[in-house]
Formats: sequence, C-alpha cells, structure tokens
Amino acid sequence: MIIREIKARTILTRSLVYDYSLNPYVGCQHECRYCYAMFMRRFTGHSERWGDFVDVKINAPELLSSEIKKKGRVWISGVCDPYQPVERKYRLTRRCLEILIDNNWPVTIQTKSPLVLRDRDVLVRSDNIEVGFTITTADERIRRIFEPHAPPVDKRIEALRILHSGGIKTFAMIAPILPGAEGLVDLLYGKVDYIILDRLNYHYADWVYRKYKLLWAKEDRFFICMIKKLKKEFEKRGIECLIVSD
Repeated sequence: MIIREIKARTILTRSLVYDYSLNPYVGCQHECRYCYAMFMRRFTGHSERWGDFVDVKINAPELLSSEIKKKGRVWISGVCDPYQPVERKYRLTRRCLEILIDNNWPVTIQTKSPLVLRDRDVLVRSDNIEVGFTITTADERIRRIFEPHAPPVDKRIEALRILHSGGIKTFAMIAPILPGAEGLVDLLYGKVDYIILDRLNYHYADWVYRKYKLLWAKEDRFFICMIKKLKKEFEKRGIECLIVSD
C-alpha cells in the first residue's frame, strides 16, 4: 500500500447527489472490485492499481475552515471511504466533521467501516446528520470476492445497530446488489431508517463475475427481480426503500 501525504487546493466540491462532496482521501484501501471511483485514476495520474494507493489530504481541515462560508448538505464521501484504515492515524474525517457540525451543516456519511463508531461523540452533537453503510450482500463468501479488504458484513450491521439505537439516523445502501442480498432484509430490520437500492452500473468487475461463474448476477433480469423483491420485503417491514435505477 502506497500512502502519500498531499496538499489539496480545495476540499468541498459540487455534487450531483448532494450539495457538496468532501473527500479527505484519494484512493481507498478497501479495494472493492466494482467501485465506480476507479475512474479517478484518469484525473489523478496514478499508475498504481486501484486499492494499492491512498493520497492523504493533510490540509483538508484547514481548507474546510476557509470554505465553510458555503452552505448545503455535504456528502462524506463521494469517491473514497472516509473511514478506511488510514483514518485511524490521520483523523481527517473526524476533524472535518467537527468543523461541519460546529457550523450547523447537514451531513450524510457513507462508509463500509465500523470505525465511524469512534466518532459517536461528535455525531450526537448534530440533529441533522445521517450515517449510511454500503452493504451489498449478506453472504460473506460473496463479500470477500467483491470487497476483499472491506470490513465483514456482520461488523457493518452491528455498527448500524449501535448508531440507530443511539438516536442517529441511519440507512443502508445495497448497491450494487450482489448475490445473497435478499438475506439483508432480516439483518437490517430495526437498524435503519431507510434503504437505497441500485444495480451494477459499471463494468470494472466484469472479470470477477466471469472468474467466479456469476455472470447471471449481472444480467438485467437479476437486478429487476431483486429490486422488486427487496423493495417489497423492506416496505412490508415499514422501511422506506429508494430506488436509484431499475
């Protein structure tokens, strides 16, 4: 793993999903095979394989302090996991969160890491914050194939339970939907306020589907069937379900 400390020129960027996106890091140690953020290599000039490098924006909190005059909901993060392992050392996500919350910004956190629990003392200071976990399957074998260095599914589920029971708004993003996702209905019940569903929209993981003879799970009919089934089962349990694409 190649870790570089860099100085960014700006930290808040306009987002098509929320008002702004904040990414304390470039690259991600989780090395998820399907990750859409791989496109970043075209703009950053990295020659390393995705998952083999992380650039640490060591001046992120200082930049945010100067850009905080802007206003809107900020997404942490759009193209990296804000709680990937390097966050244990650098604490950039925590420091940026403190600035945002102290200035009454609405925040949406999206991660795969229970490290977010470290910052519960900061999260509870805001009444306009939500924490979401990307969880694509309930099958650990499938998780290891597609998300080799991300935390296990049960650790993510437990983190959601702790946050939700502590009064923090939570959600799960099941995207892309992978084989075994149907098992998440019971696992997530009582731990989230809503669910986001999406299909596979990129081709970075085509080789993985071929290697493990899972090509059937990237066909349209698989996603159409799974989205319909998951939506029905979650809503039957009173959990709102948002569909990004179907």
